Amino acid sequence: MLKQQLLDMINQIVPINEQVVKAVFERWDHIAKPLDALGVMEDLIAKIGGIQGQMSPDITKKCIAVMCADNGVVKEGVTQTTSDVTAVIASNMLKKQTSVTLMAEAAHCDVRVYDVGMLTEIEGIENRKVKSGTADFYIESAMNYDDALTMILTGISIVKELKEAGYSMIGAGETGIGNTTTSSAVAASLLSLPAAQVTGKGAGLSDDGLKRKIEVIESAIRMLRPDRSDPVDVLAKVGGFDIAAMCGLFLGGACYHVPIVIDGLISSVAALCSYRLCPFSNGYMIPSHCSKEPAAMMIMEELKLQPVIMANMALGEGTGAVTMMPLLDMILHVYQQMPTFKETKIEEYKPL
Repeated sequence: MLKQQLLDMINQIVPINEQVVKAVFERWDHIAKPLDALGVMEDLIAKIGGIQGQMSPDITKKCIAVMCADNGVVKEGVTQTTSDVTAVIASNMLKKQTSVTLMAEAAHCDVRVYDVGMLTEIEGIENRKVKSGTADFYIESAMNYDDALTMILTGISIVKELKEAGYSMIGAGETGIGNTTTSSAVAASLLSLPAAQVTGKGAGLSDDGLKRKIEVIESAIRMLRPDRSDPVDVLAKVGGFDIAAMCGLFLGGACYHVPIVIDGLISSVAALCSYRLCPFSNGYMIPSHCSKEPAAMMIMEELKLQPVIMANMALGEGTGAVTMMPLLDMILHVYQQMPTFKETKIEEYKPL
């Protein structure tokens, strides 16, 4: 039943409107500036036009959708802090006392916070969880298959709700102690790579801590044998509720023609799950930065996307996504307001 619901949603996804993309590029070529002078940013404005099906894209109302969840694998000593920190960060988001909320305030972007699997319930946070935290995947599967499906469908429904609320662009954010461990496990599984090749120190692990993290991931993959041909199985066995919900955000963007901005490692792993479920979905993804975590660029290459910001960021929460949004605002303003060669009586540049 749940699997069929997801398949029905995926089957309605189509590629972005290439005719609109072409029309946007034609306008770029007539704007009074050197051809392609704004680089990949021109491509992204064209892509957003194709996503929305309109030659003049609208990204006026934006938000970061933050998926908050706890991970049972924290019990295995793979993090510097304990799971109770997830609730502290989520609570501080409501008070606008976290990096992403302060950055979003400066960028005129809203932040919506969702509990998709925290151990603690916090008043004021939208509760969408099926369970309070995942199981410890060092011992057993993180969640059952239906719970993974439910969280993906939840992410899709969140996009629908946000679009109905007037949002025209959404950034995929998260918080959850232990989620670089789950992300690395999912990445290792989907990319068929050794855990050591895709796993980093996350939020400041020591060398010994990193060694333990890799050992836990390798052991879990050997024991649980996630099926790399089925991203839902991978999520259920070694993933997290936040990753599953964000996978739904990316699929929802494709279902409802809303551009979804990828953040860092955890967000990009969710994007990879979405892409493996529906290859068309990468057409609705907007890259932001490349995290300093080892798997980040590998995943971007797999998604056929080029990150714009190379700032060695690794904070999460949606901070990379919200950093990208003012850049898109500026470039879109040029696209919409700058006169053409004809209007300025300048001879047009010709492609070489």
